[in-house]
Amino acid sequence: MGSDHATQRQSAAVVLVGVDFGLPHFDAELEELGLLAQTAGLQPVARLVCKRKAPDAALFVGSGKADEIRLLVQMHGAAEVLFDQALSPAQQRNLERHLEVPVYDRTLLILEIFAQRARSHEGKLQVELARLQYLSTRLVRRWTHLERQQGGIGQRGGPGETQIELDKRMIGEAIKRTKERLQKVKRQRNTQRRQRERRDTFNISLVGYTNAGKSTLFNALVKARAYAADQLFATLDTTTRQLYLADAGCSVSLSDTVGFIRDLPHGLVDAFQATLQEAVDADLLLHVVDGANPHFPEQIAQVQRVLAEIDAADIPQWLVFNKLDALAPEQRPPQLQGTYELDARLLPRISLSARSGEGLAALRQQLAAAVLAARGQEMSSGDILDLPGETA
Repeated sequence: MGSDHATQRQSAAVVLVGVDFGLPHFDAELEELGLLAQTAGLQPVARLVCKRKAPDAALFVGSGKADEIRLLVQMHGAAEVLFDQALSPAQQRNLERHLEVPVYDRTLLILEIFAQRARSHEGKLQVELARLQYLSTRLVRRWTHLERQQGGIGQRGGPGETQIELDKRMIGEAIKRTKERLQKVKRQRNTQRRQRERRDTFNISLVGYTNAGKSTLFNALVKARAYAADQLFATLDTTTRQLYLADAGCSVSLSDTVGFIRDLPHGLVDAFQATLQEAVDADLLLHVVDGANPHFPEQIAQVQRVLAEIDAADIPQWLVFNKLDALAPEQRPPQLQGTYELDARLLPRISLSARSGEGLAALRQQLAAAVLAARGQEMSSGDILDLPGETA
């Protein structure tokens, strides 16, 4: 979708739809989908949740529920419908014909947010590649020459097989060009990384679920001005700065990475491999957790899945429970430092508030101790930080 189309969609009224197939972590309130919609500049006006044993092959939700959605669209004057699950090209096309409004799924919504937010040359290339790979699987006749809209919703057929094949070839060529450009950027990044390695720099990467406060913590530690906001995917591009640790008498390299999210499109994981390489090559991962979010255990699990996908699961990791200032007194942990049991491992746990600064000094001290220990000998994440405290 081009920028003109994105502008047209700003503040559009949308109906949110979620289907419960009995899988764990189903978002019954469609809270995250609503936040994603608002992040994209859309306005949720109605929500519909239904249960099914399996997706309907033609309409995903079945004809009865599709009729209910159409009624909601008409009642609220909605401009489009958003599904919390991924739709097949045929399901998307059939739903648009039935509902007579554009239909988008979670994958395309995340891609659109990434397209709006990418700032660096590399970030834009990565988003473009993921978007092209998504479009290559669906010839729903919405895009011509990859950007321009054509025809109306519900229009059957198209300009013919020749045009479809032409579009497929164009998308294929665009994917090839974008991959080549990304490889060039990746080589440049590898050169920069090798220079850092020659300087024997200790590398720390911030990872975590989107909106956990990574960028706020990054700014608080290095006094940078990386963009931070209370929204999903506030930052997409990896930012790296030097962090001076007085207790260790040296500087370390600190990187802020893109936030993870449930059901992150695999195309994006693949496309963002270069950006996430900062996490793969880190000596230590600071996994930032929104300690005020009641669903934080699920969010931790999602982050661990993505880390496993990018081969970063074995890197020493500390859990940094952020947003201490947002907790009621009775919710605060009895000790700000301790351990957290995760996948049969005891990981160091530090609670702090990046916004108020509480706990930041302790984090700096522990990071300095980790750097000094790493200089002496190779140590595991559990040994690096010998924190007192109970398993959370």
